[in-house]
Amino acid sequence: MKFLTLAALVAASTMTGQIAKAETGLAALFKREQSTLNTVPETRLSGFFGFKPRAKVTKPAGPVTFSKSWLDQQPKATGGEHFACLAEALYFEARGETVKGQFAVAEVIMNRMKSAQFPNSLCGVINQGTGRRYQCQFTYTCDGHEEVIREQTAYERVSKVARLVIDGATPDLTEGATYYHTTAVRPRWSRSFTKTTRIGVHLFYRDDRYRTASSE
Repeated sequence: MKFLTLAALVAASTMTGQIAKAETGLAALFKREQSTLNTVPETRLSGFFGFKPRAKVTKPAGPVTFSKSWLDQQPKATGGEHFACLAEALYFEARGETVKGQFAVAEVIMNRMKSAQFPNSLCGVINQGTGRRYQCQFTYTCDGHEEVIREQTAYERVSKVARLVIDGATPDLTEGATYYHTTAVRPRWSRSFTKTTRIGVHLFYRDDRYRTASSE
């Protein structure tokens, strides 16, 4: 039977203490790094590490009903930059439309994003042409007037519309439309496209040269 010398025991004890100290130090370092990472937006992390943040999908409470009362029952909508762009566009473009009409306008914007004819992000689609007065895709972005949201209830409702459409929680309403106009006008371009439907005071059109995933 072997017995450890006093010197060996002291050395072993010292080594054990050093390992424990090192482990404590590593744990503290990991905690600090984790705390720092938690403050970095997911979009920044995706750029550094090559992964896409997991989408937070909103599921409607019950079947979709195109009414204000139904929207009011849905959870408050939140999201990032592109969600905010779509919510703002719906507020300035369609807050006076029927709820179904608001969903349809949101769908058109989503269809544009999916089409090779337009920018590949919601903010890109909505702000396309901004900077040239009255030459943009959505007039409110280039009419020279400040965008001020004064009707908070209306904004909360269209925000829910934006969230639900982004999450794919609503049915296809426009058959892949990428254009629309009110019934009060008849723009020249409308003669070149396929009219898909009418919802509220808007007519919807599809450019069959550029079919989106939702129209195929």
